[in-house]
Amino acid sequence: MAKHLFKIFLISLLFCSTYAAYAQQKTYCNPINVDYGYTPFESFTEWGKHRATADPVIVNYKGDFYLFSTNQWGYWHSADMLNWKFHERKFLRPWNKTKDELCAPGVGIIGDTMVVFGSTYTKNFTLWGSTDPKGNKWFPLVDSLEIGGWDPSFFTDDDGKFYMYNGSSNNYPMYGVELDRKTFKPKGTRTPMYLLESWRYGWQRFGEYMDNTFLDPFAEGAWMTKHNGKYYFQYGAPGTEFSGYSDGVVVGTKALFYDSPSTAQSDPLSYKGGGFSRGAGHGATFQDNSKNYWHISTSIICVKNTWERRMGIWPTGFDKDDVMWTNTAFGDYPLYLPSERKEGGPAGPGWMLINYKKPVTVSSTLGSFNANNAVDESIKTYWSAKTANNGEWIQTDLGSLATVNAIQINYADQDAEFIGKQIGIYHQYKILSSTDGKKWTILVDKSQNKNDVPHDYIELQKPVKTRFIKMVNTHMPTGKFAISGLRVFGNGNGKKPTKVKNLIVLRTEKDKRSAYIKWEPVDNAFAYNLYYGTAPDKLYNCIMIHDFNEYWFKAMDSQKAYYFTIEAINENGVSVKTDVEKVE
Repeated sequence: MAKHLFKIFLISLLFCSTYAAYAQQKTYCNPINVDYGYTPFESFTEWGKHRATADPVIVNYKGDFYLFSTNQWGYWHSADMLNWKFHERKFLRPWNKTKDELCAPGVGIIGDTMVVFGSTYTKNFTLWGSTDPKGNKWFPLVDSLEIGGWDPSFFTDDDGKFYMYNGSSNNYPMYGVELDRKTFKPKGTRTPMYLLESWRYGWQRFGEYMDNTFLDPFAEGAWMTKHNGKYYFQYGAPGTEFSGYSDGVVVGTKALFYDSPSTAQSDPLSYKGGGFSRGAGHGATFQDNSKNYWHISTSIICVKNTWERRMGIWPTGFDKDDVMWTNTAFGDYPLYLPSERKEGGPAGPGWMLINYKKPVTVSSTLGSFNANNAVDESIKTYWSAKTANNGEWIQTDLGSLATVNAIQINYADQDAEFIGKQIGIYHQYKILSSTDGKKWTILVDKSQNKNDVPHDYIELQKPVKTRFIKMVNTHMPTGKFAISGLRVFGNGNGKKPTKVKNLIVLRTEKDKRSAYIKWEPVDNAFAYNLYYGTAPDKLYNCIMIHDFNEYWFKAMDSQKAYYFTIEAINENGVSVKTDVEKVE
């Protein structure tokens, strides 16, 4: 009997041994992995119930990060920007007759107090304060902040003056006003901060293709940052449902611009027009404990409803000329956490996506939610199994032995049944690897997990060489087992792509906001990063373009020359960039 049991033990080690699970993670991956609530509005679920939030704000309060976003019935805090703890809290009072619980919240710090306020067109929303948000202890600063405002934000200047900014319109400008620190009543009237200029700045045009087809562009989501004596007023545009949703910035010499000069930066502060998770608008800028800047903003899905959205965080800063920038190049690949970020260093470890459009096999398929939707680098498409049963699985073939460093699992909401924020729900699964598709090793075992992880990201303790990655479902919180992105990061251990040749930018006098860009395809590349800017040393914006060797670019300042460079991408790395090209 003992000999028989020992034999079974050896066989189990051979066919299903456990490799390693979690490292002390040095990286994270966008969209950030928090327990997003489901939309609280029945009218938004006609095409399917789904998770949704947007309009995020992070503030650093006493060394911890606090994250608020639209209609989550609470907020999160984190010490490391990776592990987020949710705090249940509703901020509406009995007299507030609305379901918009902290829609596009305004959050700020005044003295030793954190202040929070929800969007409203009424005069009876409460301005809340807390000196212990980690303990979820809040008190009314003002029962009814009569000035109100949609998409509010707060800013405390170095001299102690306290300001509120707001605005959400495609007709009216963004506004700012000083508030009394004790009564929180306005000192004077709201004054204009910025009105969109889409006639000049192409990226501000409304629509997926920046063509102002049926509406004028919207400006919303105010935020103020002060750096080196200058004021950087940030705003979201042109519409939250588009890949080009971005945050722009206007630089001034005072907290209110009405009697002081201000200059709009030509290009967006945060822009992510390509890749798996697109959009980088309506957000906020904050500092970590090393004084490095970061920018959080809204990213899009917008399939089951226009307001189906997520959140992303990117490194941000100011250059030697005080130009504010955000780095979204490879912005949905693994990025360094604040503890690992080095000034002037790379944003991430350089792990590549190694299973883009590689062969996929699955346990079952629901309708036309086909298997390869899980590896096509679009968060809008997904594979769904026929059930949520224990044992449904998806397997990706890397094509050859490759080095795996990290895996991101993006769940899709197929036949979800929830409305509003849910507590106590969770995902459970295992991830296995194999070099031959026959003998399997468990890389990650979350079969006992009790956390809600809709965009789970696992950095392996040690990299592993393998060919096949298989994810096996154990438990879904609701709906079918469905995946919009099973994304494997590491290195394919092959040749990097060669340098792109013949980058051509055709910019015409008819509309200098736009250009047709084309380049010679690189045989072993599956994507390209196109960098651009208004100075050769300030190519801060980047568009990742998959599969094609052309791009219709419509985001330029019509009154400035532009500079471009491009690099090719595959599972083995990135090519040398082309020489920077100037286009008048």
